[in-house]
Amino acid sequence: MFPVGMVAGLLVALTGAICAALLWSAPWWVAVGVLVAVLALAAYDLLQSGHAILRNYPVAGHLRFALEHIRPEIQQYFIERNYDGTPFDRDVRTSVYERAKGIHSDQAFGTERDVNAVGYEFLPHSTAPLDVAADAPPPRVRVGGPDCTQPYDIALLNVSAMSFGSLSANAVLAMNRGAATGGFAHDTGEGGLTEHHLRHGADLVWEIGSGYFGARTPDGDFDPARFRDKAALPTVRMVELKLSQGAKPGLGGILPAAKVSAEIAAARGVPAGVTCVSPSGHRVFATPRELVLFIARMRELAGGKPTGFKLCLGSRRELLAICRAMVAEGVTPDFIVVDGAEGGTGAAPLEYEDHVGTPLTEGLITVHNALVGVGLRDRIRIGASGKVATGVDIVKRLAQGADYTNSARAMMMAVGCIQAQRCHTNTCPVGVATQDPRRARALDVADKSERVRRYQQATVATAVQMMASLGCATPGELHPGMLMRRVTHTDTRSYAELFDWLEPGELLADPPPAWIADWITADPDSFRA
Repeated sequence: MFPVGMVAGLLVALTGAICAALLWSAPWWVAVGVLVAVLALAAYDLLQSGHAILRNYPVAGHLRFALEHIRPEIQQYFIERNYDGTPFDRDVRTSVYERAKGIHSDQAFGTERDVNAVGYEFLPHSTAPLDVAADAPPPRVRVGGPDCTQPYDIALLNVSAMSFGSLSANAVLAMNRGAATGGFAHDTGEGGLTEHHLRHGADLVWEIGSGYFGARTPDGDFDPARFRDKAALPTVRMVELKLSQGAKPGLGGILPAAKVSAEIAAARGVPAGVTCVSPSGHRVFATPRELVLFIARMRELAGGKPTGFKLCLGSRRELLAICRAMVAEGVTPDFIVVDGAEGGTGAAPLEYEDHVGTPLTEGLITVHNALVGVGLRDRIRIGASGKVATGVDIVKRLAQGADYTNSARAMMMAVGCIQAQRCHTNTCPVGVATQDPRRARALDVADKSERVRRYQQATVATAVQMMASLGCATPGELHPGMLMRRVTHTDTRSYAELFDWLEPGELLADPPPAWIADWITADPDSFRA
């Protein structure tokens, strides 16, 4: 029931109760009092900005919070679940919901984890930890290789790629305003560069997918003139070509017809009310060499701004073919974002979510090793995305080879997502993942943007404090030996021991046995073996 209908019904009931009290019996005034109280509560729910679910479901929405108050276990179920129904780590609840609200994240009674379980990971602290200066600015990472003329210093944690279309206008505005006030970057997603991304002036990473939305010709090809004009905007700090994404690697983006409003259609250059499906592959390149040269062309059109690509790793041989093309052409992207197969916030085919693509740990380490092996790692920054939500997530990914991280799901939770799993239906109860204006209005931009800012700043601060506890003054001092994993009940190994780490130029000089088959068959002029 939407607010207008509910309030109208209450007013009709109140009018009837008043008439009954005046005409027949004084006890009807009790009903009048009750209805007045309910109307007052409904008015409060509609006017408050802290809870989107109450703005969309006045009065009735209190049942959810009442259940949480009566039984804390219910609250834990509501806010500690993944999209597949499995439990989220307690750290995720702490980081997102409590940090977004400015609540201190200490916890009584110690760990709730089984530290002896196989797969348990931990960070070994230093006996001589460092102090973090209270006024020290958060670390930033410079993105921009030798061919980049406008490098950008990116934050350790940024808003990952989520399109206007999959998210409501208010959700995009809240994330953008939070990024602007907090000083971190906002990735547009492949749905186009829209007014909602530009209004508050946040630093933008403009993502271009296989549909080329926002830089598209009428027949669906890449339009260099439109791309050049939009990339010149001062808030566009980096441009990113999406090859694949963790939620559905090997497929293009999908926006259900119910969410393709007239505004979305205009932004993307597609018909309204028709399911918008990006092609699985790109038109602008067919080989690794053509991909690398297209990245160079994008950078030129963007006026020398940092240019890179995002992928969920599939075949290692294909990645090495791209690396061979970089070496052969002397052209490199300024950054590569590695998206883990465990990532993804919206609708995707179930089998793709569960079985296609490389998880972030393996994908990140492989991309890092490949770039080291061909001697190009110092020219290319690596971003990591895929269930990055906590300070320890940031530290782990940096130790595994990343330079910075992006977060999608946690940013959605910061603006109010309750993981109702209705993203693909256009009926999101809190106005985050919908194009229904009646539902989206419940998301208060000013309130939720502050939550985004607080969440990001508190999470980065925790990451910096953890680095100091490990004895690291800068993110660059983290290394694989600082991340431990229990591999049996009696054996613990560091990531330096668990994985092979290549030396600079090793693939070019003397490929190790584990890499030689893929390296030999990697062809810069073909993605096929």
